[in-house]
Parts: sequence; C-alpha cells; structure tokens
Amino acid sequence: MTLYAELHRHLGGSVVPRILWGYFQRNRPDLAEQFADYAAFEQFYTQPRKTLAEYLELHTLVESVQTQEALPYFIYRLIRGAYIFENLAYLELRYTPYLRTPEYLSQTERIDAMAKIVEVVGRASQQTEYPVITRQILCMHSRLPDGVNQAIIDLAHQYPEYVCAIDLAGGDAQYKERLPEFVKLYQYARSLGVKTTGHLYETTDGCYPELLPYLMRIGHGIQIPLRRPDLLRQVAARKQCLEICPTTYLKTGTLQEIHQLKLVFDRCFDAGVDIAICTDNAGLHNVRLPFEYENLLTHDVIGFDQLRACQEAAFRHAFAWPHGEQPTSLLTNLLLQRQSDLLADENTQEALMM
Repeated sequence: MTLYAELHRHLGGSVVPRILWGYFQRNRPDLAEQFADYAAFEQFYTQPRKTLAEYLELHTLVESVQTQEALPYFIYRLIRGAYIFENLAYLELRYTPYLRTPEYLSQTERIDAMAKIVEVVGRASQQTEYPVITRQILCMHSRLPDGVNQAIIDLAHQYPEYVCAIDLAGGDAQYKERLPEFVKLYQYARSLGVKTTGHLYETTDGCYPELLPYLMRIGHGIQIPLRRPDLLRQVAARKQCLEICPTTYLKTGTLQEIHQLKLVFDRCFDAGVDIAICTDNAGLHNVRLPFEYENLLTHDVIGFDQLRACQEAAFRHAFAWPHGEQPTSLLTNLLLQRQSDLLADENTQEALMM
C-alpha cells in the first residue's frame, strides 16, 4: 500500500464541492440561493479561471464561512476524505489565520483572535478515528499590513505543537512593491527558528530571486526551471524542494496543457532538485492527490522512477520533523494501522454478507 504526504494544501480550497454545498444549504441559504442547483454551483466552483488573481477570489468565498465555530466541521470532513480516499499519512494544511477572524473586530482584536483559530484547527485535526499526521502552515498575505504578517510569524513560533512553518500567499505578482518588507519578515522567521516556504515563481510575474535564500521549500516554483534554469544549481545546493501542484496551473491559465510540466520535471531531476507533488486546492479542483501522480504518469510527464522519487521527497521535506530526516518507524506504524483498518473493513463486509 502506498502512503502519501501532502505538503501544499490550502484550507480555503480543500473543501470538496458537495461538502461546501451541503453547508451552504443548511447554514448559509443566502449563498446557496445564488445557484439554481448543485450542478450549477459545482460548475462555478471548479471551472478553470483565466488568471491566478481570478482563481484566488474563490478563496474569499470559503474563508467567509470558515469561522471559528465552523472550522471543526470542515476539518473533520477534510481529514476523513484524506484518510479514506487518498491514503494520506501526512498533511500540511495552510491558511491565513487573520482571515478566519471576524471582520467587525479591530486589527488588534483580530490579531489577538488568531491564536484561538490556530488552537481550534489544531484540535480538530487530531482525529483518532482517521489517524493522519497533520500540521499547520500559517500564511502571511501580500495584502495584509506588515504588523499583521509579523504577528502571524510570532504565532507560528508560539504554537510549535500545531504549526510547522510559515508561508507567503496572496498571489506572487503582488510582491514587487513590498519585497524589502517580505525579506525582513522571512529573516525574522528564520531568526526564531520558524521553518519557511512561500508562493514564488508560480507565474511569470512572480519571479523574485531576492526571496529564494530565505525559503526552505518553494511553493510552486515552476518558473525557475522554465525561465531561470540557471538558478537550479543554487536551489539544489540549498536542498530546497519545489511544491508542484499540476492541476493548479491548468485551472489558473498559467499553463495550457499538463505536458508543459515535463520540462519542469526533467530539468529539476537533471539538476538534483527535489519535487513534491501536491494538490494545492483539492476542493476547487475536485481532485485527489493520487490522481495528480497518476495523471502525470499517464501523460508521460514522469516515469515510475520519478514518481517514486517524488513520493519519497514529499516525506523527506515534511516540516514536522528535522529537515531532511524521515521518521521510518512512525511511517511503518501508520502503514500497520492502515492494514489493520483494511482487514477490519473486509471482516465487516464478510460478516454482512453471511
């Protein structure tokens, strides 16, 4: 049995359409009434967008309902689906805690309220029924003030039992005017010992080499092998891993066809740069992580050897344990638990048939 590690999944885009629609019908009829039926909603929610900016607007729809009270509902279903349908053993769930706090509060009050959000997400993620190792990545945001972003770093430092790293989100095309701020924020995070990733080199407008030295992993990063292959040697030397999310680039119009990723994989493997295959927004895409692997394989973007290398890289670069180390005993225990669960399911089915 293959176990998977997911290193790049957004809480806002992780909710599958049917779950979100059911929540709207029961709790937010004002949102459900905007669509004729579920089919219309699913079409709206999962259809490709022309640009990354248009794609990111969908996050605001989900963020508005992922309140402190509703988060356990969504996270339980997320973990359940990840365990049953994806064979996930490890999941890093990223989001901006500030955007889950009530908008009517002052900025100071919202900063103070972020800690409760982290605690709620942390507790809801510990599902004994569906044992998946889960950690949070807290996202700074390109449209949030410097003070809020620094508070997000402080929060990551304060909750090591729940939070494994910080990120920078909001669309990499928005970074240009604030690059000095973001460099200082990443320097601050590293000084505290907080691990780092960041949405970078996803689009042709998001290529900022100034930020690369401060990242332990690179969120997306496909424009490095495509447009700046000269940087790959430095990326390899830093042992940085690219978090590649294949379906995203088709949904955002960044790439026109999946085969364009073959050059990304080939150049990275030739340069010794690790790649972790991820889903990014599994709900928005209506796709599971094993499908991302299968799709790359069936389209001849990667071969079986590369597939296995990416699976191993995902566990090796997970932030929950020391950088570059894989807890073999922990994963073995998870595999044994899965096998026990499968056997129990088979016994239950046989009993029902008798």
